[in-house]
Amino acid sequence: MNFKNKVVVVTGGASGIGKCIVDMFKSQGAKTAVFDLKENDYFQGDLAEETHIQDFCQKVVHDFGHVDYIINNAKPLFKGIDTCSFEEFNYALKVGVTAPFMMVKLLKPYLNEGASIVNISSSRDHMSQPQSESYSAAKGGIAALTHSLAISLAGTARVNAVSPGWIHLGEQSLSLPDLHQHPVKRVGTAEDIASLVLFLCSEHAGFITGENITVDGGMNKLMIYHGENGWEYQI
Repeated sequence: MNFKNKVVVVTGGASGIGKCIVDMFKSQGAKTAVFDLKENDYFQGDLAEETHIQDFCQKVVHDFGHVDYIINNAKPLFKGIDTCSFEEFNYALKVGVTAPFMMVKLLKPYLNEGASIVNISSSRDHMSQPQSESYSAAKGGIAALTHSLAISLAGTARVNAVSPGWIHLGEQSLSLPDLHQHPVKRVGTAEDIASLVLFLCSEHAGFITGENITVDGGMNKLMIYHGENGWEYQI
């Protein structure tokens, strides 16, 4: 895959999966425009603020004149029903759903021929743990936004989503059960996600749009019953 001189917008690109996506695109010759709350070499701002999104898009258009790929990766707030306030829940939706919509809306007139948009959702868009409502709702929203945009942008850009499962970013140590509960017998890496993002942006994926691809080592396919395959439910 050759992305020489392609222009890539990446939200949440200063760390974690987003940074890996940025680095992988750069290694293939792409020009990257990062939007993140954290300090970075392009644009620091808050995706919950419309004016920040507008300023960022104006800067991208001024600097590059067009956009080839948009990667909506920024992480929404993770809080549950017992602790999440009205304002916090809305903040999560702004970052996770409204901002990706506005980013695409504002950059749509500048999308280059063969453009591709990849939204980073989560396996939590279709399965949950307790106390995860703000994050899960935002990820469910961006999953639905993906197929809607794919139809609205038909002929302009392909739009797909990637739903990561457990991706290890080095923040904690891993146990053997952590690894072996996954059917592939390991936890995911940022490179697993970034590689798929680049594939979806490439012409190799030219017949793929409107899809949400789960990348979780098979965990969402694993049926769990008490007393079977080493699983025990603790009451």
